[in-house]
Amino acid sequence: MNISIMYFGQIAEVTGVKEETMLLEHRLISELVSFLIQKYPELESKSFQVAQNKELVSFDTQLTGEEIALLPPFAGG
Repeated sequence: MNISIMYFGQIAEVTGVKEETMLLEHRLISELVSFLIQKYPELESKSFQVAQNKELVSFDTQLTGEEIALLPPFAGG
């Protein structure tokens, strides 16, 4: 499955890119996150949420989307 992964804020700083496309065989969001932590070990110490096709999802969600975003915590005002 070809997936576009977007990184925002401090997550983009860790990865050094704002977006990348990968061909992946993972089935769960948690598997994708584990893969990304292996690729970018500093992610393990960061807090973030995952959105799939612009909807926040939990780590046990099936990976079905073509667009994934890693979002750092948001500060409200």
